Amino acid sequence: MGSKPWLYPAPTYHSVETSWDIDDDAPGPRCGHSLTAVAATKSHGPRLILFGGATAIEGGASNSTAGIRLAGVTNSVYCYDVLTRKWTRIRPAGDPPSPRAAHAASAVGTMVVFQGGIGPAGHSTDDLYVLDMTNERFKWHRVVVQDPGPGPRYGHAMDLVAQRYLVTVSGNDGKRVLSDAWALDTAQKPYRWLKLNPEGDRPSPRMYATASARSDGMFLLCGGRDTAGTPLSDAYGLLMHRNGQWEWTLAPGVSPSPRYQHAAVFVGARLHVTGGSLRGGRAIEGEAAIAVLDTAAGVWLDRNGIVTSSRTNKVPSDLDGSLELMRRCRHASASVGVRIYIYGGLRGDVLLDDLIVAENSPFQSEVGSPILNSERTPTTPSFKTNQASSSSYAPPNSDERPEIPGSGDMSVDKSINTLVEASAAEAEAVSAVWQAAKAASTDPEEGTSGSDKRLLPETSSDGSDAEADVRLHSRAVVVAKETIGNLGGLVRQLSLDQFENESRRMSPLNSDTTYPTKKFFTRQKSPQGLHKKIISALLRPRNWKAPTNRRFFLDSYEVGELCYAAEQIFMHEPTVLQLKAPIKVFGDLHGQFGDLMRLFDEYGFPSTAGDITYIDYLFLGDYVDRGQHSLETITLLLALKIEYPENVHLIRGNHEAADINALFGFRLECIERMGESDGIWAWTRFNQLFNYLPLAALIEKKIICMHGGIGRSIHSVEQIEKLERPITMDAGSIILMDLLWSDPTENDSIEGLRPNARGPGLVTFGVCHCYCITFKFFHFTVGWGVCNSFWAFSLHFYLHKGAGSGHLMHKHDSTFNLSILFPESMF
Repeated sequence: MGSKPWLYPAPTYHSVETSWDIDDDAPGPRCGHSLTAVAATKSHGPRLILFGGATAIEGGASNSTAGIRLAGVTNSVYCYDVLTRKWTRIRPAGDPPSPRAAHAASAVGTMVVFQGGIGPAGHSTDDLYVLDMTNERFKWHRVVVQDPGPGPRYGHAMDLVAQRYLVTVSGNDGKRVLSDAWALDTAQKPYRWLKLNPEGDRPSPRMYATASARSDGMFLLCGGRDTAGTPLSDAYGLLMHRNGQWEWTLAPGVSPSPRYQHAAVFVGARLHVTGGSLRGGRAIEGEAAIAVLDTAAGVWLDRNGIVTSSRTNKVPSDLDGSLELMRRCRHASASVGVRIYIYGGLRGDVLLDDLIVAENSPFQSEVGSPILNSERTPTTPSFKTNQASSSSYAPPNSDERPEIPGSGDMSVDKSINTLVEASAAEAEAVSAVWQAAKAASTDPEEGTSGSDKRLLPETSSDGSDAEADVRLHSRAVVVAKETIGNLGGLVRQLSLDQFENESRRMSPLNSDTTYPTKKFFTRQKSPQGLHKKIISALLRPRNWKAPTNRRFFLDSYEVGELCYAAEQIFMHEPTVLQLKAPIKVFGDLHGQFGDLMRLFDEYGFPSTAGDITYIDYLFLGDYVDRGQHSLETITLLLALKIEYPENVHLIRGNHEAADINALFGFRLECIERMGESDGIWAWTRFNQLFNYLPLAALIEKKIICMHGGIGRSIHSVEQIEKLERPITMDAGSIILMDLLWSDPTENDSIEGLRPNARGPGLVTFGVCHCYCITFKFFHFTVGWGVCNSFWAFSLHFYLHKGAGSGHLMHKHDSTFNLSILFPESMF
């Protein structure tokens, strides 16, 4: 049962019905526009911002090179609410940019930045215009940029790289087709464009190409039309190395077709490319109209699988509807979560006004596209990552202090008190997050702190369009040293001027100049040796020993490689895993890697030399925090997931959240054992991965497993299945709170739901989750409904206090067997 590839074909696209209140709210037919995804906020779900474009064309069916009519170019703005599927025309305050098409746009936090384009007055200026949506108040700003920049151009491409650098490449300045590249650091004021001089394989001059940034900071340029008007089929990746040097690398694989005036957007490591034109303006048809460049595997795919040769020949006319749907050019695309959205474009001499959607999921052919299910009510996904500069968590114990006590014992009551005491701090934090989110959604205006307001674009009193104080860099969040029992006191928001250094910690780009250069089309797929290297180093049930110098054996780039490979698997798994017996179920591990090795030693371990060939493994979350070896714990489990993707299963716990593990040890461990810059980057990357973890597992369609419980809100598995990932706690719902934060009842005489003393919004409930710190195990029926319930806590030594027992459940057919890991001090 070795690892299997997870190369999935290109998806199928479908039209989606949308609504609007009045006709003026509908964007209508257009091409040459931009479509930009803006992530969810506390007060609003994810949105798509459509700007500009041409609403009329010249030429007709007899003219294969129908073009846009510049008189029909517009600067109107429309907002599409992803959750309600509703279009609204917005009219921002401030002086808008001139009407334009063939421009470039990119999201920066809750702002959208526009540059370049062409309109009735000719080339647009190279000024940056910002559409600011802070506090739901739409306003235009013009950003003042010092020194010369890219200059007026159209048909170019731009995106935000590493959540910091606006990078724009190629295009046409009215005199020639360009091949240059420019970057603007949004974290450094005054803003300046820097002309890049990248190393490596440089792309040729081109226009009407696309560019999209991968989440790890790789900027990918795809296709375009060269100086002779020839469509191009190549793709290039641009990456900034740690020493500050940029490098181009030619992407591997065979593209299904050369193309220009197409659209492309990343979902994970997969660049979804749609539509486009061939020489003479002929639209790409057939299978080549839908393609995916899997940058983790280094291959192009269409709907039939891996592409081995270009398909530029005329295709049969009896195509299925989805392929005909994608015969278009000059359209725009954006992604939200695992979904790709496309609007408008041009098909022959017809302007289009449809919204079409696909899902980056291997299951869509079996279960249908969830976006088209009218019964489905999605929750708000969030893409925000919090960073912290310090933690209130006490440093881990020294290297000399063992994870397993040498002597001593605790009573059952004291063990439970320890559990309740420790989890109270966690609940105190998450309760504050939950209450703050509710307050913000009720009155976002009142919920804006003074420090938040410093980060908003500062408008000039005279109403001038030259607003020099617009801040492009998104908000930095840090954890302060003081603890006052409320996360509102633990988390303070600092302006960019106060906290410039933290933004540099987001990616390990500018430190160690001696760090070896790595090719980045292969570094984000799990290199054939990486996850095996981790398994070889860590899966030693009988003879693993903690490193004496506490230095972690992986660097930040290897952490990125591991996370990306595992993330691709999680993205393609359902929110509720469907599992079969036999299976072992593990509860909380909390960074106590020694306990995990003891469990593997006593009851078998996931390897062909162990029992993976006939039994699966399910881990119920809380892999990090508390213990001294969270890094070993999470990296080994991810490596095992990559090696045995269909046999090792991980779901999320409440500590797989940045707001929590910033306070309870994981962030501090990353910094202590990997260095400050690499440690913060690795901690951030792990938390991005955590947002993709499944949330529950259903064994044999009879036994539901989750980290916390079903709480007050969950009445069916379908409710859990509807939660969309990636998801964070502050963008979640009561269902997510109950799944991750419900607690065990104190004893089996308590029936039903009870308020949780840990904080408002939390409850106690006795259904299968992973808390049980004492020597005994519970199996009971609650009075208000038949419910066989188990709690499992797989580390025996919690918070270095006490000698409880670790638990492991074995599911065979319809029965559960319990294995108990007793403290060594008992023997």
